[in-house]
Amino acid sequence: MERMQSAVVLFIGFLAFQMGGQVAAQADFVGTSGSHFVVNGNPIYVNGFNAYWLMYMASDPSQRDKVSSVFKQASSYGLTVARTWAFSDGGYRALQYSPGSYNEEMFKGLDFVVSEAKKYGIYLILSLANNYENYGGRHQYVQWARDQGQYLSSDDDFYTNPVVKGYYKNHIKAILTRVNSFTGIAYKDDPTIFSWELINEPRCQSDLSGRTLQGWIEEMADYLKSIDSKHLLEVGLEGFYGESTPSRKQYNPGYGVGTDFITNNQVAGIDFATIHAYPDQWLFGSSSEQDQLNFLYNWVQSHIDDSNYALRKPLLFTEFGKSSKDSGFTQTERENFYQSVYNSIYTSARSGGAGGGALFWQMLAEGMDNLRDGYEIIVNEDPTTANLIAEQSHKLSGLNRMFARMTANRKMKGLVH
Repeated sequence: MERMQSAVVLFIGFLAFQMGGQVAAQADFVGTSGSHFVVNGNPIYVNGFNAYWLMYMASDPSQRDKVSSVFKQASSYGLTVARTWAFSDGGYRALQYSPGSYNEEMFKGLDFVVSEAKKYGIYLILSLANNYENYGGRHQYVQWARDQGQYLSSDDDFYTNPVVKGYYKNHIKAILTRVNSFTGIAYKDDPTIFSWELINEPRCQSDLSGRTLQGWIEEMADYLKSIDSKHLLEVGLEGFYGESTPSRKQYNPGYGVGTDFITNNQVAGIDFATIHAYPDQWLFGSSSEQDQLNFLYNWVQSHIDDSNYALRKPLLFTEFGKSSKDSGFTQTERENFYQSVYNSIYTSARSGGAGGGALFWQMLAEGMDNLRDGYEIIVNEDPTTANLIAEQSHKLSGLNRMFARMTANRKMKGLVH
């Protein structure tokens, strides 16, 4: 009986995929169909990781083995998507020294990352800017404009000042039109790239309504798509609800950040929604493990529901983690945290829901102790969590194979064109 019920759920999920509106994608590029990701007409669900440091390490040829090692390990655990930075603005070992002036050695590092990801069958989500000052971020763009005589009162002027927006658009163009020195393929033509991300965790404290950020998203999505219509695009949102859905703000961790999960993701050029989750950071006071797990479950479920019914777009959980630096941390707490995320994604996926996958923060290779932040996963040091990751990859891969067979059977019967 249980096996029959599972088969019924999977068939319903497949029908939901078949009924979705398709966003045309060229061969081998990731596209969308309704609230699902697709490749070559087949739905795909992904398991992945963050490794923001890939370009930085790969820019030094003597350190490229770290990139190769992580991709090799990730592939062996069934991970299929990596999210990383395609920015480093000003400062030490910058990619962009100053507006429009680029460091070729850093660019070659990013070229290596893209070519190596392809070698190991891993898609990349490339983020184009940072909300925070790490690796430059909004602050650096605003400072560059100030250096040219612009009067800017805060980093939030990043979203509205024409000079700053021009700098950012130039960076979009530089990345998208870059021809990879290893493969000879322009980034905008490379299906290894899963999607572009406008900015990591955008926030706008000077306008909590979300309208300032909304205008910026609309403008930048239009600009990026005018250069590259082949790849998917997402904003980089953490998932905070805003003024458009007051009743959903109950799921926020008690505050807003100037974004609006619904309206920001309804922009025509935005192809899928994203959320992050760090209840160990977000929940004020001494929240218990159960408080954090309850928040996490409700956070994920509310966003899956809204992606299903309000947005009708896929949802990718692009950052989550549990820090070993938390007071009283135990390995079991991290495993429970990961399991909660993975269960929610798999339950959604097998029933045809919008939950397209999850990417943990962060994966490191051995010998990278200087980049440990408490959230890191080094698979050889953390076999239990690594096994959880591999199990989720296996389950989602099984769904991918099953849905692919269903699509093939329908094509043979002339039911799909």
